[in-house]
Amino acid sequence: MRHVLLLLMLCGYSATVWAYPLDGADMTGISRLEGYRLAQQGRVAGNRLSPGAQLATAQVVLNAGGASEALLSMPDPYLGRKLVDLLGADARGYGISLLDLSDPAHPRYAEYQGGQLRNPGSVGKLVVALALFQALADLYPDDTAARERVLRSTMVVADALIRSDHHKVPFWLPEQMRLQKRRLAEGDEANLWSYLDWMLSASSNAAASMVIEQVMLLRRFGRSYPVSRSLQQAYFSQTPKKELSRDLLAALQQPVADNGLDPGQLRQGGFFSHEGKRRVPGTGSICSARELMHYMLLLEQGRLVDRWSSLQLKRLLYMTERRIRYAAAPALADAAVYFKSGSFYKCRDEAGFVCKKYQGNALNLMNSVAIIEYPAGAPRLHYLVAITSNVLKKNSAIDHRELATRIHGLLQSLHGVTR
Repeated sequence: MRHVLLLLMLCGYSATVWAYPLDGADMTGISRLEGYRLAQQGRVAGNRLSPGAQLATAQVVLNAGGASEALLSMPDPYLGRKLVDLLGADARGYGISLLDLSDPAHPRYAEYQGGQLRNPGSVGKLVVALALFQALADLYPDDTAARERVLRSTMVVADALIRSDHHKVPFWLPEQMRLQKRRLAEGDEANLWSYLDWMLSASSNAAASMVIEQVMLLRRFGRSYPVSRSLQQAYFSQTPKKELSRDLLAALQQPVADNGLDPGQLRQGGFFSHEGKRRVPGTGSICSARELMHYMLLLEQGRLVDRWSSLQLKRLLYMTERRIRYAAAPALADAAVYFKSGSFYKCRDEAGFVCKKYQGNALNLMNSVAIIEYPAGAPRLHYLVAITSNVLKKNSAIDHRELATRIHGLLQSLHGVTR
């Protein structure tokens, strides 16, 4: 698909990363995991993983230590000053939250401009994932096996709502013993768990739009879901747009409030695709570093929906391929990294300025959320980071990577961890 960058047009980019532990293929039906597992054995072509990316599913666990939500209203002044020092001259362009859980008995929190609101970009897909797990829990509150069955057995076929998206997703072709990476096309079929994985790992806007569609169908048809293709089409074609919009906003925003999060600080307003927005109008999307931190803390506590849902979400965020942006810091190679990022930038005419990816001169948003366990499997450092930034004309992907190195060094210094 030809991609044209237009000046004065808002553009969103999400580089490709992959998540979920590689031994999870049989449980989830996410077939690309088998291809990545075989790549680690040298049996098929593919990237070799860093040491921190090789945990098994059973090793991904929830652990909030002694942290409570009250910490987010009691920032540590010393740690806060250290954070501002790390940001340097560009500090005013950042919102940042840091929760240090390395000493479970003495967790510490710090922030700088933690309540500043920005567009979440692809980080808003965390809200879509929450909406899906909440819809499943509402239908099957005491039956996680039924929820697993829906995720694994429901086959989703990409439809017109995917239009249009440049992100590539991985397909495992077992008969050819190879992985293929390409854009989703109408008619592509995979289970719901795979679409959820594509949404979070490959950051596919097309997959995200299909997941939003399925959340709306889950809420409309209840335990009759999944329903026939004709019923799906009738719902979206015959329901008035105003009613569809109400359904969409309820599907995405009610779970945020139901889980104790603030919709005024964290909101995904609609579909990620142009066609989805055209057919089902939504509203604006916002986030703050503090509320993204709140989301991650609830996840580590097992309180996003419930413990089962929180654990599935953490597994889906576990990075098992090439690391980018904040997660690309070499200092994190041995760490387990649970990560999502998102960006928007736009450019305007300016003498001598050349518009480049992640370096907008009118807007240059970059958001990163990460849970770091260092080293993977036996962590001596365990901390959560949420960052939003708008620093013009600078490569925000590189800036976040360098900031990750500095934050990790700060945590190492605070806890006397050298390796």
